[in-house]
Formats: sequence, C-alpha cells, structure tokens
Amino acid sequence: MTSHKIVSREEWLATRAALLEREKEHTRMGDELARQRRELPWVPMEKRYTLRTAAGPKALAQLFDGRSQLLIYHFMFGPSYKAGCPVNSSIADSFDSVIPHLEARDVTLIAVSGAPIEKLLAYRERMGWSFEWASSYQSDFNADLGFSSSLEQTREAIEPILHQLPAVAFRNASEAGTDIYGYLTELFGFTVFTLENGTVYQTYSTTGRGVEFLMPYYGFLDRAPKGRDEDGGWQLWIRRHDEYDGGEALIDHEDGAIDEGWRIR
Repeated sequence: MTSHKIVSREEWLATRAALLEREKEHTRMGDELARQRRELPWVPMEKRYTLRTAAGPKALAQLFDGRSQLLIYHFMFGPSYKAGCPVNSSIADSFDSVIPHLEARDVTLIAVSGAPIEKLLAYRERMGWSFEWASSYQSDFNADLGFSSSLEQTREAIEPILHQLPAVAFRNASEAGTDIYGYLTELFGFTVFTLENGTVYQTYSTTGRGVEFLMPYYGFLDRAPKGRDEDGGWQLWIRRHDEYDGGEALIDHEDGAIDEGWRIR
C-alpha cells in the first residue's frame, strides 16, 4: 500500500489545474529572463586567441564556422585527465542531436577544454560524438574566461575549502584519472559570443546550476514520481553513457588498483 496521498480523479484534476497555473507563471518568468539575457551589454574580445581543432589551429572568429553566433560549453577535461569528466560527458551526449537545429538558426555549438587536442579527439571517438571540440591547451582563452587555472592556483584556492567540496567532485576526479587538484584546474560553464563586422563580442556566460538546461535528463526526472532522487549523493549516480551496465567504473591506475580515495568519510 502506498504512503502517498490518494484522491479521486475529480480531486486530482482540480489539484493539477492549480499547479498548471504555477507552471504557466514559471514559463512566463523564463521568457522574461530570456529577454533580459538578450539585452545584456556586450564586451569585445580584444585579445587574439588561437585554439586547436581536428582541422588544425583556428582563431576564435573561425570557430563560428560562417555563422554569427557561437555557443561554447567549457567541458571539464584538463591536461592531467585521462578521460573526460563523467557529468560533463552526460551533458555533451545531447550536443550532436541539437546542432542541426541550432545551425538552422545561425548558431554554432562547440566544446572547449584545456587538454591537448589529441586527448579530446580520442575521447570523442570513444563516446561516439562528432561535434567540434577545440583545445585551449597552451592558450589563455579558458583561463581568461575563468574556466581554467594552473595547478598551483587551483591548489591555493581549493585547499582551504577541501572539506566542503561535494563527494561527486572526488568521484569525478578519480574517474577522470587525476586527483582533486588536477580535476579542478578545469571548471564547467557556458559562454556565448557573437560576430559583427569582424569583431567578436562576449554576450553571456553561466556556470553552476545555470547549465542545467544542458542536462535534459533532469527535466524528465523532475516530472517523474521520485524526482531526481539525489538525497543519497548529488550527481553521484551520473555515469558516462557506456558505463551504466558496468557499475562503478573508476579509473584503473598504473598499479592496477581502483582508487577509492574519492569518498568523503
């Protein structure tokens, strides 16, 4: 017997109608926020950046690929990683399916990471993706935008708050084949640019829960009876799409042992 409240169909319809009004209000608020995002002022990208791609080095303006709007997902895959972050990988799973629709609206979507391009392309092949992935390795691009830092900078920033980090950060670091400091030399986020008269402008950027629009599974789970069901550990359930059947797929280190050090005790 369920412990959840049970009502008649008529009572359910009345309750659902009341909730629908709140949902409509939420939708209208989202429309207004979208309008305000479009009205943000722009900042010109005065510094010249060159990133590495599968087709060779490209300037930032070339990454627009002939369109006037560029969306970049800052994917956590740093120089010390052996594989991409599992949570970031779950986000990237949707890119290839939406890219044709974005391109039809004059928008290019790519990912950028700090690891060398060879690592990124090998991982892209493993995951079965085809979207453009650019490397900011030996470029200031990711660092200038606040999504990369040196190992020394990261250690200095993280050590005082190490005990406050969520368990998923340590889990992700281990599954990426690095330690927590190497893992956090990269941060995730979303940045938007536009190209007008040969000048690139930054128009928007977000991180944290601001990237949840890129995680479509959360939208589905939010409408399921159990919701996100993350009380036992925020995002600890998320795996790479080819690892769910294999249980906990932690990185095998050179000594052959599975690193259990990510767990916060």
